Amino acid sequence: MVRVLIPSGALGLNYDQEALRRGIAAKPDIIAIDGGSTDSGPSYLGRGVSKYARSSTKIEWAGLMQARAEANCPLVIGTAGTCGTDSAVDWMLDITREIAAEQTHPVKIAVLRSSQQPAEIAAAFEENRVTPLPNAPDIDAGLINNCTNIVALAGAEQITEALNTGGDIIIAGRTTDTAIIAALPLQKGCHPGGAWHGAKIGECGALCATNPQSGVILIDFDAEGFTVTPLADGAHASPHTVSAHMLYENADPFILHEPGGYLDVTNAQYKSVDDTSVRVSGSMWVPSDQYSVKLEGARGAGFQTVIMALLRDNHYVANARAWADDIVEKCCAKARDRLKITSDDFAIEIRLMGQSASFGTLETNHITPAEIGAVGLVTAKSESLSHEIAKLLNPYMLHHPLTIEEEVPTFAFLFSPAEMPRGEIYEFALNHVLHLENPMDAFTLEVHDVG
Repeated sequence: MVRVLIPSGALGLNYDQEALRRGIAAKPDIIAIDGGSTDSGPSYLGRGVSKYARSSTKIEWAGLMQARAEANCPLVIGTAGTCGTDSAVDWMLDITREIAAEQTHPVKIAVLRSSQQPAEIAAAFEENRVTPLPNAPDIDAGLINNCTNIVALAGAEQITEALNTGGDIIIAGRTTDTAIIAALPLQKGCHPGGAWHGAKIGECGALCATNPQSGVILIDFDAEGFTVTPLADGAHASPHTVSAHMLYENADPFILHEPGGYLDVTNAQYKSVDDTSVRVSGSMWVPSDQYSVKLEGARGAGFQTVIMALLRDNHYVANARAWADDIVEKCCAKARDRLKITSDDFAIEIRLMGQSASFGTLETNHITPAEIGAVGLVTAKSESLSHEIAKLLNPYMLHHPLTIEEEVPTFAFLFSPAEMPRGEIYEFALNHVLHLENPMDAFTLEVHDVG
């Protein structure tokens, strides 16, 4: 049996201290926690930085490093620093060194790096070793080379190599959410379908149970399946809460693709052990003929300035879309004329918060709110051009009437000055896989002795 302790769905979300102590008392074989994802958009990958505060990350990581020392087992974090780039890994390594010095515990740190050189990925693309996933954008070598950061998502094989170093702490770059949990059970000969299925159920901590914000769960893997147990007061797992997690961030509730194959839970059986724990068996792992890893890449998409005005007059709230469309049309024409630029140089968009900002034309819940926040987004090829066009947009969003016959209105800006520069923005550029002859071909591993 292999016992995996998962303190939280991600480092930075906090965890229940008492539940963690119960987990340590249960003598886990490994502590595994995720460090990030793409949930918050492409900017973190594009810039290679964490979305979480360093101060909060350090406090939580220090608690887990102390727990690791007490449990005398490895501690692994995947997708370090939100995005898993080399710069984010170095950020996490620096925090780890700092804590190790303060705790005076000598530790061996294994670092698994996932960053890819755009030129090498472009060459792989030309050699047909980079292939698209469904609905992937069209790409070429030029687009790949324009990416500011590209990472490959490590699987269980790469985490196993890191564990084989004997490291006390494993800091991994971008990984699949499940790999850091499945690796040790697979290495120790546990049921492969159960290892991957349990890893999927446990990837977000106690999200597979009641009291999901407590974070802490324990998963026991064995030769036939796995048993999941939430550890916080008031937290209970049931066949429903556990099975439902296969729907989380997964298009198919029965199939989950990972490096080296896919998980099939069609015949999985979920049974309550007691009012807290659930036993799962019957999952199946299907190896693939060719080993591949997913690529994530981000590139610059221009510079952006934001203006926000508030509409409360019933007439303008009811006709907000027509008002916004008229502003965009007129301001775009003015920008082209006065700045001698083309439509390829910039874009203006007004999103209507409270009406259709989330879904746009796909919105089906049509109501009349008390007020609408009109968010003007000006994106251009340079920061100065973005700011200049935003100044052209400013008077429209402050005073633009619906028709020429109406009195000139005045709306409320959120701030003064109204223009809020966002700097460079980024967009995801890859939804592809990289085919490898050896799982470690796209990854590097290094070991640091600290203290």
